[in-house]
Amino acid sequence: MPVLFIGHGSPMNALADNGFTKFLDHLGKELPLPRAILVISAHWETAIPRVSSGDAPRTIHDFRGFPPALFAIQYPAPGSGALTARVAGLTGAAPDEAWGLDHGAWAVLGKLFPRADIPVLQLSLGKGLSMGEHYELGTRLKPLREEGVLILASGNITHNLSRLNPESEAPPAPWAQAFDERIATALANHDLPGLTSQIPEELWQLAHPELDHYLPLLYAVGAGEDSGPPSFPFEGFHHGTLSMRAVRYG
Repeated sequence: MPVLFIGHGSPMNALADNGFTKFLDHLGKELPLPRAILVISAHWETAIPRVSSGDAPRTIHDFRGFPPALFAIQYPAPGSGALTARVAGLTGAAPDEAWGLDHGAWAVLGKLFPRADIPVLQLSLGKGLSMGEHYELGTRLKPLREEGVLILASGNITHNLSRLNPESEAPPAPWAQAFDERIATALANHDLPGLTSQIPEELWQLAHPELDHYLPLLYAVGAGEDSGPPSFPFEGFHHGTLSMRAVRYG
Protein backbone atom coordinates (compact mmCIF):
# COMPACT_ATOMS: atom_id res chain seq x y z
CA MET A 1 0.00 0.00 0.00
CA PRO A 2 1.11 3.60 -0.50
CA VAL A 3 2.12 5.90 2.34
CA LEU A 4 0.62 9.39 2.27
CA PHE A 5 1.29 12.70 3.95
CA ILE A 6 -1.62 15.06 3.39
CA GLY A 7 -1.50 18.77 4.21
CA HIS A 8 -5.01 18.96 5.64
CA GLY A 9 -5.32 22.71 6.24
CA SER A 10 -8.51 24.16 7.68
CA PRO A 11 -11.32 21.89 8.92
CA MET A 12 -13.53 23.82 6.49
CA ASN A 13 -12.00 21.79 3.67
CA ALA A 14 -14.40 19.05 4.78
CA LEU A 15 -17.21 21.23 3.38
CA ALA A 16 -15.32 23.06 0.63
CA ASP A 17 -15.17 22.52 -3.10
CA ASN A 18 -11.72 23.69 -4.17
CA GLY A 19 -8.63 22.42 -5.93
CA PHE A 20 -7.43 20.59 -2.82
CA THR A 21 -10.70 18.79 -2.17
CA LYS A 22 -10.98 17.86 -5.85
CA PHE A 23 -7.50 16.34 -5.53
CA LEU A 24 -8.63 14.26 -2.55
CA ASP A 25 -11.73 13.10 -4.42
CA HIS A 26 -9.58 11.96 -7.34
CA LEU A 27 -6.96 10.36 -5.10
CA GLY A 28 -9.57 8.29 -3.30
CA LYS A 29 -10.75 6.84 -6.60
CA GLU A 30 -7.19 6.07 -7.70
CA LEU A 31 -5.82 4.47 -4.52
CA PRO A 32 -5.93 0.69 -4.04
CA LEU A 33 -8.65 -0.20 -1.54
CA PRO A 34 -7.01 -0.67 1.87
CA ARG A 35 -7.89 -3.35 4.38
CA ALA A 36 -7.54 -0.72 7.11
CA ILE A 37 -6.14 2.79 7.61
CA LEU A 38 -3.67 4.03 10.23
CA VAL A 39 -3.68 7.82 10.69
CA ILE A 40 -0.93 9.83 12.35
CA SER A 41 -2.56 13.22 12.93
CA ALA A 42 -1.17 16.52 14.13
CA HIS A 43 -4.18 16.79 16.42
CA TRP A 44 -3.47 13.92 18.79
CA GLU A 45 -0.51 14.46 21.11
CA THR A 46 -0.01 12.38 24.26
CA ALA A 47 2.67 11.98 26.91
CA ILE A 48 3.61 8.59 25.45
CA PRO A 49 2.63 7.10 22.07
CA ARG A 50 -0.88 5.66 22.07
CA VAL A 51 -2.98 3.81 19.50
CA SER A 52 -6.76 4.11 19.41
CA SER A 53 -8.57 0.90 20.28
CA GLY A 54 -12.31 1.57 20.19
CA ASP A 55 -14.55 -0.62 18.03
CA ALA A 56 -16.57 2.43 16.93
CA PRO A 57 -14.29 5.50 17.15
CA ARG A 58 -16.19 8.72 17.76
CA THR A 59 -15.92 11.71 15.43
CA ILE A 60 -14.07 14.40 17.39
CA HIS A 61 -14.82 18.05 16.56
CA ASP A 62 -11.59 19.42 17.99
CA PHE A 63 -12.07 23.09 17.09
CA ARG A 64 -14.38 26.01 17.77
CA GLY A 65 -15.78 29.03 15.99
CA PHE A 66 -16.82 27.19 12.84
CA PRO A 67 -20.29 26.83 11.26
CA PRO A 68 -22.77 24.29 12.69
CA ALA A 69 -22.55 22.28 9.47
CA LEU A 70 -18.97 21.37 10.32
CA PHE A 71 -19.91 20.13 13.78
CA ALA A 72 -22.66 18.02 12.21
CA ILE A 73 -20.19 15.94 10.19
CA GLN A 74 -19.82 12.35 11.33
CA TYR A 75 -17.35 9.78 10.01
CA PRO A 76 -18.63 6.48 11.45
CA ALA A 77 -15.77 4.21 10.39
CA PRO A 78 -15.21 1.08 12.49
CA GLY A 79 -12.10 0.37 14.50
CA SER A 80 -10.07 -2.84 14.44
CA GLY A 81 -8.92 -4.63 17.56
CA ALA A 82 -6.58 -6.81 15.54
CA LEU A 83 -4.86 -3.82 13.98
CA THR A 84 -4.64 -2.06 17.34
CA ALA A 85 -2.77 -5.07 18.69
CA ARG A 86 -0.53 -5.16 15.61
CA VAL A 87 0.39 -1.46 15.84
CA ALA A 88 0.96 -1.75 19.58
CA GLY A 89 3.27 -4.69 18.95
CA LEU A 90 5.25 -2.85 16.30
CA THR A 91 5.59 0.46 18.11
CA GLY A 92 5.08 -0.17 21.82
CA ALA A 93 2.16 2.29 21.77
CA ALA A 94 -0.39 1.89 24.56
CA PRO A 95 -3.99 1.11 23.50
CA ASP A 96 -6.39 4.01 24.09
CA GLU A 97 -10.12 3.31 23.97
CA ALA A 98 -11.18 6.90 24.65
CA TRP A 99 -9.78 8.56 21.53
CA GLY A 100 -11.68 8.60 18.25
CA LEU A 101 -11.02 10.34 14.94
CA ASP A 102 -9.99 14.00 15.03
CA HIS A 103 -10.36 16.34 12.08
CA GLY A 104 -6.84 15.58 10.87
CA ALA A 105 -8.30 12.16 10.10
CA TRP A 106 -11.96 12.60 9.18
CA ALA A 107 -11.67 15.83 7.17
CA VAL A 108 -9.30 13.96 4.83
CA LEU A 109 -10.92 10.53 4.94
CA GLY A 110 -14.36 11.98 4.26
CA LYS A 111 -13.08 12.94 0.81
CA LEU A 112 -10.87 9.90 0.18
CA PHE A 113 -13.28 7.22 1.40
CA PRO A 114 -16.68 8.85 1.95
CA ARG A 115 -18.47 5.56 2.69
CA ALA A 116 -16.61 5.31 6.02
CA ASP A 117 -16.65 1.51 5.80
CA ILE A 118 -12.89 0.86 6.20
CA PRO A 119 -11.50 0.35 9.73
CA VAL A 120 -9.51 3.38 10.92
CA LEU A 121 -7.08 3.75 13.82
CA GLN A 122 -4.95 6.66 14.99
CA LEU A 123 -1.41 6.61 16.38
CA SER A 124 -0.62 9.57 18.61
CA LEU A 125 2.44 11.81 18.66
CA GLY A 126 4.45 11.22 21.82
CA LYS A 127 5.31 14.65 23.21
CA GLY A 128 8.65 13.64 24.70
CA LEU A 129 10.11 12.10 21.55
CA SER A 130 12.87 13.64 19.44
CA MET A 131 12.44 14.09 15.71
CA GLY A 132 14.69 11.10 15.17
CA GLU A 133 12.49 8.99 17.42
CA HIS A 134 9.35 10.02 15.53
CA TYR A 135 11.04 9.00 12.27
CA GLU A 136 12.16 5.70 13.81
CA LEU A 137 8.60 4.91 14.90
CA GLY A 138 7.58 5.50 11.30
CA THR A 139 10.10 2.91 10.13
CA ARG A 140 8.48 0.36 12.45
CA LEU A 141 5.23 0.74 10.52
CA LYS A 142 6.71 -0.57 7.26
CA PRO A 143 5.33 -4.13 7.61
CA LEU A 144 1.78 -2.76 7.61
CA ARG A 145 2.14 -1.75 3.97
CA GLU A 146 2.42 -5.41 2.98
CA GLU A 147 -0.64 -6.20 5.10
CA GLY A 148 -3.04 -3.94 3.22
CA VAL A 149 -2.90 -1.01 5.64
CA LEU A 150 -2.84 2.53 4.25
CA ILE A 151 -0.60 4.76 6.36
CA LEU A 152 -1.92 8.33 6.31
CA ALA A 153 0.06 11.10 7.99
CA SER A 154 -1.89 14.35 8.32
CA GLY A 155 -0.40 17.76 9.12
CA ASN A 156 1.07 20.64 7.11
CA ILE A 157 4.61 21.41 5.96
CA THR A 158 4.13 25.01 7.09
CA HIS A 159 1.73 25.88 9.91
CA ASN A 160 1.81 29.23 11.70
CA LEU A 161 -1.73 30.35 12.45
CA SER A 162 -0.56 33.77 13.65
CA ARG A 163 0.65 34.56 10.13
CA LEU A 164 -2.33 33.35 8.09
CA ASN A 165 -3.57 35.76 5.44
CA PRO A 166 -7.36 36.23 5.77
CA GLU A 167 -7.67 35.73 2.01
CA SER A 168 -7.76 32.00 1.30
CA GLU A 169 -6.27 32.41 -2.18
CA ALA A 170 -3.55 34.89 -1.19
CA PRO A 171 -0.18 34.33 -2.90
CA PRO A 172 2.35 32.44 -0.77
CA ALA A 173 4.53 34.42 1.60
CA PRO A 174 8.19 34.19 0.53
CA TRP A 175 9.30 32.55 3.80
CA ALA A 176 6.55 29.92 3.57
CA GLN A 177 7.34 29.11 -0.03
CA ALA A 178 11.07 28.88 0.75
CA PHE A 179 10.50 26.51 3.68
CA ASP A 180 8.11 24.34 1.67
CA GLU A 181 10.59 24.07 -1.21
CA ARG A 182 13.44 23.33 1.19
CA ILE A 183 11.50 20.41 2.68
CA ALA A 184 10.45 19.15 -0.76
CA THR A 185 14.11 19.05 -1.82
CA ALA A 186 15.09 17.18 1.35
CA LEU A 187 12.29 14.69 0.78
CA ALA A 188 13.30 14.10 -2.83
CA ASN A 189 16.89 13.41 -1.71
CA HIS A 190 15.92 11.42 1.41
CA ASP A 191 18.01 13.92 3.35
CA LEU A 192 17.05 13.21 6.96
CA PRO A 193 19.27 15.93 8.48
CA GLY A 194 17.73 18.32 5.97
CA LEU A 195 14.32 17.45 7.40
CA THR A 196 15.38 17.85 11.01
CA SER A 197 18.67 19.05 12.48
CA GLN A 198 19.90 21.25 9.62
CA ILE A 199 16.93 23.62 9.63
CA PRO A 200 17.87 26.89 11.39
CA GLU A 201 15.88 27.81 14.48
CA GLU A 202 14.63 31.05 12.94
CA LEU A 203 13.00 29.08 10.11
CA TRP A 204 11.31 26.75 12.58
CA GLN A 205 9.90 29.75 14.43
CA LEU A 206 8.38 31.09 11.23
CA ALA A 207 7.09 27.83 9.78
CA HIS A 208 6.27 25.88 12.95
CA PRO A 209 6.08 27.73 16.28
CA GLU A 210 4.90 24.31 17.46
CA LEU A 211 5.91 21.09 15.73
CA ASP A 212 2.65 19.16 15.89
CA HIS A 213 1.78 19.69 12.21
CA TYR A 214 5.29 18.84 11.01
CA LEU A 215 5.96 15.64 12.95
CA PRO A 216 3.48 13.42 11.04
CA LEU A 217 5.65 13.95 7.95
CA LEU A 218 8.50 12.08 9.66
CA TYR A 219 6.27 9.03 10.10
CA ALA A 220 5.47 9.07 6.39
CA VAL A 221 9.17 9.29 5.54
CA GLY A 222 10.04 6.42 7.86
CA ALA A 223 7.23 4.17 6.69
CA GLY A 224 7.56 4.99 3.01
CA GLU A 225 11.30 5.32 2.40
CA ASP A 226 11.74 1.84 0.90
CA SER A 227 9.68 2.97 -2.11
CA GLY A 228 12.35 5.44 -3.20
CA PRO A 229 11.82 9.16 -3.76
CA PRO A 230 8.28 10.36 -3.12
CA SER A 231 5.97 12.13 -5.52
CA PHE A 232 4.13 15.36 -4.74
CA PRO A 233 0.61 14.83 -6.10
CA PHE A 234 -0.61 18.18 -4.78
CA GLU A 235 1.18 21.47 -4.16
CA GLY A 236 -0.08 24.89 -3.20
CA PHE A 237 -0.90 27.25 -0.35
CA HIS A 238 -4.01 28.32 1.48
CA HIS A 239 -4.12 31.69 3.23
CA GLY A 240 -0.65 32.56 1.97
CA THR A 241 1.32 30.62 4.59
CA LEU A 242 -0.30 27.19 4.89
CA SER A 243 1.44 24.66 2.65
CA MET A 244 -1.02 22.10 1.30
CA ARG A 245 1.68 19.91 -0.23
CA ALA A 246 0.87 16.20 -0.35
CA VAL A 247 3.60 13.55 -0.32
CA ARG A 248 3.18 10.01 -1.63
CA TYR A 249 5.43 6.97 -1.35
CA GLY A 250 4.53 4.06 -3.59
